[in-house]
Amino acid sequence: MLEILVGLIALSFGAGLVGAISGLGGGVFIVPALVIAAHMPMGVAVGASLISVVATSAGASVAFVRDGWTNLRVAMVLECATVTGAVVGALLAGFIPAVILEVLFALMMLQSAYFTISKQDDVLIAHGDPLARRLQLVGDVPDDVGSLTHYETVNLPAGSALMVVAGLMSGLLGIGSGALKVIAMDYYMHIPLKVSSATSNFMIGVTAGAGALVFLARGDVSTAIAAPVALGVTAGALLGSRILPHANVHILRLVFVVILVLIAIEMGWRAIQGI
Repeated sequence: MLEILVGLIALSFGAGLVGAISGLGGGVFIVPALVIAAHMPMGVAVGASLISVVATSAGASVAFVRDGWTNLRVAMVLECATVTGAVVGALLAGFIPAVILEVLFALMMLQSAYFTISKQDDVLIAHGDPLARRLQLVGDVPDDVGSLTHYETVNLPAGSALMVVAGLMSGLLGIGSGALKVIAMDYYMHIPLKVSSATSNFMIGVTAGAGALVFLARGDVSTAIAAPVALGVTAGALLGSRILPHANVHILRLVFVVILVLIAIEMGWRAIQGI
């Protein structure tokens, strides 16, 4: 029993560390680990994962918000879309077979990897479109020498549409959908990658919290699993939040893609075996 507990905490620590640095959240690692390594039902893994995602967000967001990396106004506007999708996804999760959920998991990771690798550098927008400027979705980001560079945003409708999908996937699969959130902000709205990752870390907790409430009401959350997972993920997320401001953007993007592809292969293979 002690070995299982220590293993869960160690696994969760690693998931929280990488999840905070990449903006993915720990759920993309926790769900496959619990399903494949611990042979848990998909529903139980998703419920525990949603709790861990809330813990990851809480642990990582403290430092990001304090240091000014998180764009709170962007997060609040986009959360209207993600929370709506998360509640619908969590309600649907109880009726969809595990094989279909695993296939969706794999496809979403591959799509995220493609969008991430197809964009090489941050393209900062000096003058955003009228809707984004009216909502004041702007900010400043420090460059390599510490000087602040102003940026504005564009394509809010496209970013919000992808956020609805991100929320839906979060409720269905027990992940923070940080990959889709980072892509929506970085790729479509042209928000700098580090700001997108920090803002995603803040948003995934709110999104996952909405889905977790539905799972809790349905009795699909095992506290014996969720508690050690949340503890390890929070510790890893705190360390990850310290590392992110000093990380190289190009290396961060490469690591992000490798992680996504590995997860897609892992979950896709499991879905094929289950058919």
